[in-house]
Amino acid sequence: MSIYIVEPAKLIKTIADKLKEYPEINPPEGSQYWKTAFFKELAPLDSENFWYIRCASILRKVRKFGPIGVNRLRKHYGGKNRKGSGLNHSGRGGGKIIRLALQQLEDANLLMKKEKTGRIVSPEGISLLERTAHSILRK
Repeated sequence: MSIYIVEPAKLIKTIADKLKEYPEINPPEGSQYWKTAFFKELAPLDSENFWYIRCASILRKVRKFGPIGVNRLRKHYGGKNRKGSGLNHSGRGGGKIIRLALQQLEDANLLMKKEKTGRIVSPEGISLLERTAHSILRK
């Protein structure tokens, strides 16, 4: 329950630091040049920590909204697709980044697949989230 009480930015930053200790979670080759959506102009500026921050954010979102799949996560990480002087439309986030992050989190035993509904957080992932949130609350 404490992941709902803690400020999300603090929780994600702390979990991202802890995810660096997992050997299964590391940025794919060339990922520092990937844009996070088709309507973006540049790749993320904080390219060293971006992958761990996105993995931590996905872990939190799967815990909060799960079971969830790549397509719904693309909607969560989407944004405003501006088309010049016309009206803005919503655009989806990039699927490859989300898919690879989910696969790496699965390899680290933090997520698991639920048949035909998407991914859910494993007991190990829940304990990581709850312990981290509890330690933030104590500070």
